[in-house]
Amino acid sequence: MKLINQGEFDAYWKEFRPLSMDGEADRIAGEIISAVRREGDAAVRRYAARFDRGLPETFEIPFARAEEAWAWLEKEDGALSGALALAAGNIRRFALRQKAQFSDFEYECAPGILAGQKVIPVEKAAVYVPAGRFPLISSALMGLVPALSAGTGEVILASPPLEDGLPDRRILAAASAAAVVCRTADDVLPDDAACGAASGRLRIFALGGAQAIAALALGTESVPRVDLITGPGNKYVAAAKRLLSGEVGIDFVAGPTDVLVIADDSEAADAKLIAADLLAQAEHDADARARLLVPGRALAAKVMEELEKQLASLAASAMVSLDRGGLIIIYDTKEEALRIANTIAPEHLELQVKDSREWIPQLRNFGSLFIGKETAEVFGDYSAGINHTLPTSGGARYSGGLSVRHFLKTPTTLRASGDSEAVRRAAEIIARAEGLRGHEASARMRAAEPREP
Repeated sequence: MKLINQGEFDAYWKEFRPLSMDGEADRIAGEIISAVRREGDAAVRRYAARFDRGLPETFEIPFARAEEAWAWLEKEDGALSGALALAAGNIRRFALRQKAQFSDFEYECAPGILAGQKVIPVEKAAVYVPAGRFPLISSALMGLVPALSAGTGEVILASPPLEDGLPDRRILAAASAAAVVCRTADDVLPDDAACGAASGRLRIFALGGAQAIAALALGTESVPRVDLITGPGNKYVAAAKRLLSGEVGIDFVAGPTDVLVIADDSEAADAKLIAADLLAQAEHDADARARLLVPGRALAAKVMEELEKQLASLAASAMVSLDRGGLIIIYDTKEEALRIANTIAPEHLELQVKDSREWIPQLRNFGSLFIGKETAEVFGDYSAGINHTLPTSGGARYSGGLSVRHFLKTPTTLRASGDSEAVRRAAEIIARAEGLRGHEASARMRAAEPREP
């Protein structure tokens, strides 16, 4: 890992370039999108045969396969099925609590003017779940449970087929768990639209890569066109989402994962746990970014020693990641540590500091915040209830993570009565100033005693 002091940070950061943009990935994804746009299923099949590990007879998989996968998992690995069920329940409860923050309303914001909001679920949404070196079983729950909890009309799970032509059976099992937890009445809030018959609203497709994103965004003979695509993926999936954004809604374009740990020299910081959490991110792939803010070289040295010990049991990619982008920054003051953290805007931000309540109000840019050394970031990755699909590459400066809100629209409404003369007159004046005569006339005609122009 690279070791720098706070005075060197600004120069380092000025040269830093996020890895979420890739010209070659854009070119290849663009070619795939163009082919799918022209040829539909034929192009999807051609790219699936080239890039996927298997080619299904039909892209859509009967939901019964997910239920079979769940029964298989309960028999073969009861610990995993139990863990998935617990995680699904926590994600469901958190999603419903988030949903409760959105409601229809109408408010008289000026005499005669009633402005309102409607909360409407998206009609069709897709959740993409990758299955490369590490099949992201948990990503199925993180996407499907919020989508179903929002009341989305139709939810599509898309995941690459394996040699048997089906998505990974554990991903299918997770889909079944999501449907089950969303059709139970447990912990349903009073204003929650029932998730009943969730399995009837959930469809599964064996589709992978940029061709999956293109098929879902554009629609083909056998793949329905959706309104929204969410979920992580490799650089080609990310490129396809970016290129198709506008034709279809997306959550955000995710780049390589990253973490920033802020530690102090108190007992609140634990070098062994810090190293473990840095490595948990580094093992994702060689482009993952693990960073640490510490107040002195003594703690930095302890963390480096722990990293060396723990690396022995991990994949080689963790070492490559630390060599390429691992960073330890020595800070002098809390204010400087806060400034650096807000500049980096990490996907995951961990606090191992004394009196964390004094730090939190000044931390503005992060995907998720993990408070205290007992709070492992991996709890958020898997089972605590919050979502692990988060903004990367500094995206936390302007966005939060995937949640139930992505599957909800909040269009506005307006009702005016004859008492709204002040608002009408203001609209007329502003329209005239802009030179938009038709707008001016439309407002003027609503006057109690319309005047000639």
